[in-house]
Amino acid sequence: MFLATSNKAKGLLYLSYIEQVTVADLRRGHEDVVALLAELPAGFKMLVDLSLLESMDLACVEELGKIMERLDQHGMKQVVRVIPDPTKDIGFNILARFHYHNNPRMNNCETMVEAAKLLGL
Repeated sequence: MFLATSNKAKGLLYLSYIEQVTVADLRRGHEDVVALLAELPAGFKMLVDLSLLESMDLACVEELGKIMERLDQHGMKQVVRVIPDPTKDIGFNILARFHYHNNPRMNNCETMVEAAKLLGL
């Protein structure tokens, strides 16, 4: 499952990857991300929660790249990822090098509390 939501007042986009994530999940979620970006200003921050991720289909790489490029085009300035288990990092840092051309500030955290501090929440 893939969940996307936002907090307009804080200029924050929240993406959560839950249990088994499929290409179909990401395609549906891409539409949600596009709608949410319409409400967020350039310079927004993004919180990515991988704490509930169990697995992701390898075929998701292409769709992840499309979502990343859309975020980059909208002027994202910071990405904070919550990855309590480093083995669940499915290569986001590598993907970011190819799809984030505007070089947003990027941080990985083990807890949501640490992420909130980095985001000033």
